[in-house]
Amino acid sequence: KRFVEKLTEVVGLYLNPPDKALVLCVDEKSQIQALDRTQPGLPMKKGRCGTFTHDYKRHGTTTLFAAMSTLDGTIISRCEQRHRHTEWLTFLRQINRETPQDKTLHLICDNYATHKHPKVKEWLATHPRIHIHFTPTSASWLNMVERFFRDITTERLRNGVFRSVPELTTAIKEYIGLHNKNPKPFVWTAKANDILAKVIRANSRLSSKQNEA
Repeated sequence: KRFVEKLTEVVGLYLNPPDKALVLCVDEKSQIQALDRTQPGLPMKKGRCGTFTHDYKRHGTTTLFAAMSTLDGTIISRCEQRHRHTEWLTFLRQINRETPQDKTLHLICDNYATHKHPKVKEWLATHPRIHIHFTPTSASWLNMVERFFRDITTERLRNGVFRSVPELTTAIKEYIGLHNKNPKPFVWTAKANDILAKVIRANSRLSSKQNEA
C-alpha cells in the first residue's frame, strides 16, 4: 500500500536532499544480547582460525537507537532497555538537541507502531522542523542506517564477549565514538524507477512460478 509513493519519497531525499535541511536515517536495533562465552576463545594465528565456543551465558539485552546523517555519516545514538514510544520520544528529543536548530530535519524510519503513537504525533506537532518519512512496509532495506547496523554487528557485536548489559552498552558507545571520529557516508545511487522496475520483474517471475505450480 502506497509503495511507489513512499519509495519515491525516500529515494528522492537520498538523491536530492532539500536545501538547508538534514536527512537522518533512524531506526532501532532491538534485543542486542550481552553474551558471555563459557570458555575464552583462541585468537587467530598463522594456520589457524580464531575460535569461540558455541555455547554462552545470557546477561540481558539492550536496544540501540541510531540516527545516521546521510550528509557525513555521523551517528546520534542511545541505548535503552526497551523500545516503546516513550524511549522513541526520548530519542527524538535527543536528535532535536544535537542537531543545528536552523536546519529542517527529515527523518527516515519504518512503519513500527511506536513511531506513530499518538504521543509521538503530539510532540511532532509542536516541533514543525522535524518531518517523518516512512519506508514502505517490509522495505527496511531502503533505510541506510541498516547498513550501519550490519557493520556494528559484524565488526563488534557478533563475536564479542559481554558479561553484563553495561559492558555491552559501553562497547557500543566506544564503537560509535570511533566511527564518528572518521565517519564515511553511505552513498545511495539507485533511482526510484530502477528499483520499481526490479520489483515488477520479481513479482512477474513469482506470479509465473505460482501459476506453474
